[in-house]
Amino acid sequence: MIYTVTFNPSLDYIVSVEDFKLRLTNRTSSELMLPGGKGINVSTVLMNLGIESTALGFVAGFTGDEIVRRLKEMGVKTGFIQIEEGISRINLKLKSIDGTEINGMGPDISGDKRERLMERLEGLSEGDVLFLSGSIPASMPDDAYQKIMKRLDGRGVRVVVDATKDLLMNVLEYHPFLVKPNNHELGEIFGVELKTREDVVPYGRKLQEKGAVNVLVSMAGEGAVLIDGEGNVHSAPAPKGKLVNGVGAGDSMVAGFMAGWMEKQDYEYAFHMGVSAGSASAFSENLATREEIEAVYRQVSG
Repeated sequence: MIYTVTFNPSLDYIVSVEDFKLRLTNRTSSELMLPGGKGINVSTVLMNLGIESTALGFVAGFTGDEIVRRLKEMGVKTGFIQIEEGISRINLKLKSIDGTEINGMGPDISGDKRERLMERLEGLSEGDVLFLSGSIPASMPDDAYQKIMKRLDGRGVRVVVDATKDLLMNVLEYHPFLVKPNNHELGEIFGVELKTREDVVPYGRKLQEKGAVNVLVSMAGEGAVLIDGEGNVHSAPAPKGKLVNGVGAGDSMVAGFMAGWMEKQDYEYAFHMGVSAGSASAFSENLATREEIEAVYRQVSG
């Protein structure tokens, strides 16, 4: 079974405003509301590829109810823990001004609720896959990922970690199956600037030396690099297409990689699926569909 964890999910309110003006009333020209958060994005792309997963995490209030309702409506299984106080966050994303967002805070997550999530994860066993994605809310200890992986250590659970800096570095001793920094995040860890696909390889190997099994590095317009668990390097330029929406592209990449790996246990195929899924989402208004991913895959593998 596959599980994704989103500690601080959101309702993403995505709007377009023609000719946005500060200090004036602006009216939307388009509106869209979606359940958001990196783990939820992974579950959504897996579902689009026909792979079942269960989305875990914490929800609160009427917004939390709506997140769960929308996910179930989409066909994603959920196992969120309800928080009695506060509300799950609403993130406002202004599409017409690229990259402009106002993200909410979300509810405080108490120790007993965190322990309930740990108890649910205790049920994972050999062959299961767990995605740990994104930042950790301020109300949670910054070693949350580390604690989860310590509990699961030695059980044969394949863990995917898509996080930055210490969140990533502190889990490497527990041998995550896949980590996915981008080139800027990888460079920040080691205090270097990484511009080309060749640049990232030695630093990806350093993450392997510290415990990661597979290191997948996304590089936006430069493409991507995989240093696989057998020590081989796979490199691909960015597929051709128009960037429409970069939100969720990294989540789509890890979902595509694991979908490919579970299908064939072949690193080259998994890498191409990851690149295809990430790019297909970047070329789409929303997270990529199976058809969109397959169309990019034909370009990547051709």
